[in-house]
Amino acid sequence: MSTVAYDDRDGSIWYNGALVPWRDAKLHVLTHGLHYASCVFEGERVYQGAIFKRDEHHQRLLDSARLMGFEVPYSVDEINRAAEQVIEANGITEGYVRPVAWRGSEQMGVAAQRNRIHLAIAAWKWDTYFTPEARLKGIQMRTSPWSRPSPQTAPVHSKASGLYMICTLSKHTAEAEGFNDALMLDYRGRIAEATGANIFLVQNGELHTPEPDCFLDGITRRTVVQLARERGYTVHERAIMPAELDRTDEVFITGTAVEVTPVNRIDDRHFTVGPVTRELVDAFDTLVQNPGTWDQHAASTPPAAMAQAR
Repeated sequence: MSTVAYDDRDGSIWYNGALVPWRDAKLHVLTHGLHYASCVFEGERVYQGAIFKRDEHHQRLLDSARLMGFEVPYSVDEINRAAEQVIEANGITEGYVRPVAWRGSEQMGVAAQRNRIHLAIAAWKWDTYFTPEARLKGIQMRTSPWSRPSPQTAPVHSKASGLYMICTLSKHTAEAEGFNDALMLDYRGRIAEATGANIFLVQNGELHTPEPDCFLDGITRRTVVQLARERGYTVHERAIMPAELDRTDEVFITGTAVEVTPVNRIDDRHFTVGPVTRELVDAFDTLVQNPGTWDQHAASTPPAAMAQAR
C-alpha cells in the first residue's frame, strides 16, 4: 500500500456534483460526521477499468444512509456516472474507489436535521491489501477482546463509519502482537467476521460461514457463496462458536479489499491453505479479471434489514 498521505496527492475527487483537485476536497472541523459518526461509505475495486459489483455497492451506500436516518441526494445511476468520472480522471485501471456520504456542519449537537448531506468519491491505484506472500501462505489472526454489537444497540447492517472504531482498535492490537488481523466475535460469543472482511470455515469439504445477522452480509461474501455452490460445494450459513475452530481444516476471509485471502492461524490454532480455499481463490481471481462475465454472478437478494431500508 502507498505511503503517500491521502490528503496530499495529485488527481481529482468528485465532491457534491463536480470534480475538484484532490487537495481541495476538504470539510470543516465542526462537521457532524466527524463528531458524531453520521457517515456511511463503500469500498469498491476496479479491475481492468471497471468497478466490480458497482450497482450493488452504490445501492448499499443509499441503504446504509437510510439506516442512519438520512437520504443521499443522488441516485444509483448518478453515483455510477460520478464514479466513472473519477476513474477516468485519475487514469485508474486497477484500483480502489471510496464513496463517502456524511452530515455537514450546519447544526452542531446530537440532533442534525438541518445538516446538509454531502457525497464525495475518491479513487486511487491499488493492487492488493495483504502482500502476495501473505495471500499464498495465509494470514495470522488473533481473537479480539471487542465484540460486534447487537442489532438493538447499533445499525449493524449499515456500512457506517462509527461501527469501525472497534475494528481499528482490534486490528491495532493484533498487529502489535505480530498478527495480520483480528477475529471478531459477536455479542453472543459467536464467530462474526474479521475487522473488514467476512470469514469462512472449511470442515470435511463443506463451507461454513456465520449468519450475518449483526454484521454486513458482504458483497464479496455473497459472490463467493455463489461461486462455491456453482462448483458443487455445500455452503452452510449458521451460528458458529469459536470451539469449532478445533475441527476446522481451512479458513479464509472475503471482502472487497482482501478479495479471498487464506488464514493459516487463529490464536494457537493452525490451518492449511487447502484445496477448497485454493479453488475459490482462483475462481474469484478469474471472475474479477473477466468483466464480461460479471452479469452472470449478480449477488443474491440482500438481507431483509437492507431491503427494508429501501
